[in-house]
Amino acid sequence: MNTFVDDGRKLSALYFIQTPVLSTRFYYSSAVSKFRKSLFVGHNVLKNVVNPFISIPRGFSNTSTDSPRVSMTTQQQAATSSDSSINTADIGLIGLAVMGQNLALNIAEKGFRVSVYNRTSTKTDDTINRFQLEQKNCLGKLQGFYSLESFVRSLKRPRKVIIMVKAGSPVDATISTLENYLEPGDLIVDGGNEWYENTQRRAEALSSKGILYMGMGVSGGEDGARHGPSLMPGGPVEAWNLVNDILNKIAAQVDDGPCVTYIGPGGSGNYVKMVHNGIEYADMQLIGEVYDILRTLSQSSHFDGQLYEIFERWNGGDLQSFLIEITSQILQFKEKDNLVVDRILDQSGSKGTGMWTIQEAAKRGIPISTISAALDARYLSSLKDLRVSLSRQLHGIGTTERNTIISFYGWNDFEFLISELEKALFAAKICCYAQGMALIQKASLDEQWQLDCGEIARIWKGGCIIRARFLDRIKEAYKRQPNLLSLLEDEHFVRDLNNCQTALRRVVSGASLLGIPVPALASALSYYDSCRKEILSSSQLIQAQRDFFGAHTYKRLDKEGVFHSRWSEDGSSIPISNSS
Repeated sequence: MNTFVDDGRKLSALYFIQTPVLSTRFYYSSAVSKFRKSLFVGHNVLKNVVNPFISIPRGFSNTSTDSPRVSMTTQQQAATSSDSSINTADIGLIGLAVMGQNLALNIAEKGFRVSVYNRTSTKTDDTINRFQLEQKNCLGKLQGFYSLESFVRSLKRPRKVIIMVKAGSPVDATISTLENYLEPGDLIVDGGNEWYENTQRRAEALSSKGILYMGMGVSGGEDGARHGPSLMPGGPVEAWNLVNDILNKIAAQVDDGPCVTYIGPGGSGNYVKMVHNGIEYADMQLIGEVYDILRTLSQSSHFDGQLYEIFERWNGGDLQSFLIEITSQILQFKEKDNLVVDRILDQSGSKGTGMWTIQEAAKRGIPISTISAALDARYLSSLKDLRVSLSRQLHGIGTTERNTIISFYGWNDFEFLISELEKALFAAKICCYAQGMALIQKASLDEQWQLDCGEIARIWKGGCIIRARFLDRIKEAYKRQPNLLSLLEDEHFVRDLNNCQTALRRVVSGASLLGIPVPALASALSYYDSCRKEILSSSQLIQAQRDFFGAHTYKRLDKEGVFHSRWSEDGSSIPISNSS
């Protein structure tokens, strides 16, 4: 029987050939040129089964003129042939969906040689084709591979591989295969939105084999990945030292440096990205609620302008941010003279990071009510059928009441309304970020990560979704007080909140009276008031209730110790016993 060879080409192809009589599997190894047979069949039978499906381009040879031949594109031949690609690439990247492809092109553009691989070869082809179109702007080189082995062989030692695949089991599966080709001292960087404990588990497992592992948050969407994201790498310092030159160049660049820093050990990079996403949820919800108020009231006012102009104006002040900027752009985008945003189904999607943030805050006892309200609002938006049904049954206010409320708040003057909304949004934004940074600080203390919150705020200034002028103020706050427990304690934010809190109160109360839902704005106000209140009477009562039905005990304001009362049936109390 003739054997099939690939003439030295490093092919990575897998064919399943089935007939009513037999099932034959072919493996073309990228390591050596040989044909592995899982079932021995006669050559003529094999040829008749295979030939209708495969052919071979000119230039390929075979040991026999009548053996089956495999087709590869010229591009794939170039990408996988010759030994000139061995140990030449500065870094490799696995996973060529939107984020991975754009990040790979970013790396090549900054002057590095990058090797890429994807489980499905069409993604690799697409990336190579795009690189060829854009390579005039690239100082480095990109080369695609169609087997993991040839991909790994192309990398300089110690090898550095970024994986950009879906979080969870796909990451584990990728690592399980990839580690077979790696050596001690090599590095894997997971650039997905991964649960931080998974990162720590994988790092521990790989460390026993001498392989370094990092979890790196990547923010900025496809545009950020292509032109400069905010990067949050966490893991061993030795791992950071292997890639910091590349990461510093591909990150977004702002006035005080690249938007990347060594976050800390363990899963801290993923953790910071998780909280970043939680803040992002809240920031978007706050903007959405303000837009709802503007849109609702503009329909019955004498406002002659366009709503996008308001956000455009705000983007030149304290609220300057990427999210405000794109909101202005969205409110200009039309289809046949109609705003596209008005045609979008009102169901907001969400992924795991928002939920993880809420779970982490609950576990660590950190209130993040504005972030939680934002996630709840997304969940409620998904209940479209229920909302449609209840909209016909539950009542709001009438037109006369509505006009009275608008007049009472002075919102007939649309410029005054815009001014109040700007202040209210800024105050709520401070509370939102205060909650997120408090969670990062608590995790840092619990996990002994020693995170620098000021530096984290700095790298969020560019590239990422929550980039904003406001982050400079957060950076400066932690520069003044590195161990600041809450941003609400910073003297500059105290001044801002005192100046804006009245506007936040009026917006929340006015919107509530008008029947406009503002859960995130309302939660930010409640957070602010709870933080500034020395005695929380509701908490005093709750602890008494807990002691009444569960003997959970309580502490007192007037003396030391832990106490329990045997509350009588008529509500009076018997003498308290001191259990301290």
